[in-house]
Amino acid sequence: MLIGVIADDFTGAGDIANTLAKGLPGEGGLKVSQFMGVPDEDAPADIEAGVVSLKSRSIPAAEAVAQSLAALAWLQAQGCRQIVFKYCSTFDSTPEGNIGPVGEALANALGVKGVVACPAFPTVGRTVHQGHLFVHDRLLSESGMENHPLTPMTDPDLRRWLARQCQAPVGLVAAPIVRRGPEAIKDALREAGNRGEILVIADAATDDDLVTLGKALADAPLLTGGSGIAIGLPANFIAKGLAQGRTPSPVAIAGPGAILAGSCSRATLGQIEHHAKDHPTLAIAVGDVMSGAVTVETLCDFLQGSADPAPLAYSSGKPEDVAAAQAQFGREAVAEKLDALFAETAKALVAQGVTRLVIAGGETSGAVAQALDLGALTVGPEIDPGVPILTGERHRVALALKSGNFGGPDFFARALSALAGDAPR
Repeated sequence: MLIGVIADDFTGAGDIANTLAKGLPGEGGLKVSQFMGVPDEDAPADIEAGVVSLKSRSIPAAEAVAQSLAALAWLQAQGCRQIVFKYCSTFDSTPEGNIGPVGEALANALGVKGVVACPAFPTVGRTVHQGHLFVHDRLLSESGMENHPLTPMTDPDLRRWLARQCQAPVGLVAAPIVRRGPEAIKDALREAGNRGEILVIADAATDDDLVTLGKALADAPLLTGGSGIAIGLPANFIAKGLAQGRTPSPVAIAGPGAILAGSCSRATLGQIEHHAKDHPTLAIAVGDVMSGAVTVETLCDFLQGSADPAPLAYSSGKPEDVAAAQAQFGREAVAEKLDALFAETAKALVAQGVTRLVIAGGETSGAVAQALDLGALTVGPEIDPGVPILTGERHRVALALKSGNFGGPDFFARALSALAGDAPR
């Protein structure tokens, strides 16, 4: 294994697995497997990049650090030459963590400083300029992420936000240095490390910027960021003759399908509205879930009772509705109950013959993936930027695990078709 990734949620893990599997146009990528949690056995010998999917984004920082260090130990045992700590391209975290504590813990374990932190993913509109994160043409704090139910992002200044989480000072490699090329970046990171800066925000507005960063980081033991930071990494190992460059194998799994959405992002809400024009949808009221009026059987009856090939059940809601439910029942209680409902529903659906599942939302995807216990996931072709087809080794099931903000308006129906073998468009 050449590259080891520690991802703080399951959709993010699929996102960077997709990036590593694709590589750069004309060069190809690596053979990638995604693992649900820290495995208890070695990876297959032919895996070139392993992505350990944790559900550590919203748990207490100390627990996130412990899980991440356990993942690091396993990846080191597989022989990884480079470690990537992957978090969301909207830098999802709280003032207490978990990006800073985990990033510093990994850096300390590896004995490095001047470690890049870059969440940029220009393909989906995430760019970093002078250390500030933008979502398309809006600052992060004006993008809708300020209303996130678990990790509201109210400050777009990543240095300031990260400084609240870190023990060491936070640095910056600004755009003018990035544009000067790999050697200038390496010099800037070395100087940052000499100043005692462990994590260093790097500006990036284009894929070319990320490729330049990738070249500068060819020999870096550790880097952190969104999936975009990995765009140029496979090419480094191909250039060294350590990998040949591959294309993900096609996937086609027939059988019934279903869609479960737990994300409250603007993108997912729009996708649900679009899907409802042509397909049956079931809105799940939080109060009914908390009272027991809505159960696994309720969802299965709806999803399997429909003659339509793309039924969707969702708990997604407007920010004010989510806030009201959290105020009434408690944020953690609501999240735990909904995650359990979706996880048990997915298990029941697969037991009843469903072979294709599309899941929206990082927390929801994590709960479902853990419940299904599919073993290592093979990374297939991309459906939309950041969302690959995933297939399990233990059961013949195909998954699309979508971060809340990813995907086009018609994502849900297209994703189900892609899992059946229709070419993504």
